[in-house]
Amino acid sequence: MKIHEYQAKEILRQFKVAVPTGKVAFSADEAVAAAEEIGGSVWVVKAQIHAGGRGKGGGVRLARSLDEVRQHAQGMLGMRLVTHQTGPEGRTVKRLLVEQGINIARELYVGITLDRARSRNVVMVSTEGGVEIEKVAAEAPEKIVKEAVDPALGLMPYQARSLAFALNLSGDAFKNGVGFLTALYRAYLSTDASLAEINPLVVTAEGAVLALDAKMNFDDNALFRHPDILALRDLDEEEPLEIEASKYNLNYIKLDGNVGCMVNGAGLAMSTMDIIKLAGGQPANFLDVGGGANAETVRHGFEIILSDPNVRAILVNIFGGIVRCDRVAQGIIEAAKDVKVSLPIVVRLEGTNAAEGGKLLEESGMSFTVAHGFRDAAVKVVAALQA
Repeated sequence: MKIHEYQAKEILRQFKVAVPTGKVAFSADEAVAAAEEIGGSVWVVKAQIHAGGRGKGGGVRLARSLDEVRQHAQGMLGMRLVTHQTGPEGRTVKRLLVEQGINIARELYVGITLDRARSRNVVMVSTEGGVEIEKVAAEAPEKIVKEAVDPALGLMPYQARSLAFALNLSGDAFKNGVGFLTALYRAYLSTDASLAEINPLVVTAEGAVLALDAKMNFDDNALFRHPDILALRDLDEEEPLEIEASKYNLNYIKLDGNVGCMVNGAGLAMSTMDIIKLAGGQPANFLDVGGGANAETVRHGFEIILSDPNVRAILVNIFGGIVRCDRVAQGIIEAAKDVKVSLPIVVRLEGTNAAEGGKLLEESGMSFTVAHGFRDAAVKVVAALQA
């Protein structure tokens, strides 16, 4: 689950992570009131959407008077903000963060996430703050320094100091940087976050170290332990079809293609998308119906796939390990009748009772295309697009 920058900063503040003084605003009047309460003579007005690259899209603006705060707020609220992460459709700005101006001396980067290859959390830092970390990794990977954290010990003081040295911090900035990294890791671990990213992490002319920006994502499977974080969910920022799928415990992610995919198992779903592309098609979604696929889950899957107007054919790819393929086939037949699917449907069944399942589909009197093999399924669904 993703949250807004201002929400992430509120969480970080609870763990003594240094962040600028700021307030959320939902109107131009609230933005001006926030600036007055913050005080000073320089403020930053920041659009709040679940995407990076806001500054390049005009979503971060400096104000040197209350009139400018109002002007920027009026210009941003309701605007369609397009960044490299939103796609061309962009996101509508419905809330703002007004923050104090900061006397920035340097911009750095710090991020924490899980390194699945090591089965450990990893803290990454770079002197190249303010730049997309993917770009740094591609063009100057030597500028990214990592520390893998032993889960039994946590982030050790020597590791925090090593990272601070890697950022070329010294004096008060070094001391503050070590404290910042330690507190950030504590916040990441305590909230069951899957990502904590500060870009940029800034050093001020006075030696303070602050999170000028903050991004936090959380493990959905751990949210039952954090009802306060779950309450921060902003459904306006999420894809409606993904929200609908979550009601039925379906793992769905909308994509830009025209081949709807219904698969059991995340790994098989990813492989299915890959082989569709290799066959010349474009997957319209990732949809994992889980290991216990039945008529009800398949029906909901069809309903969600068909809600995407770009879908022109559907590939159902089921491996019968725990579940029996003949039962899945019967579920597909019942669901297709209930939902009244009119698009071409290619079905590939493999595993327990796959032959029986294929026979049921072929004798159903419906226009299913039964595939025999992974590649055959991809070739047939792409051919159905061109028919």
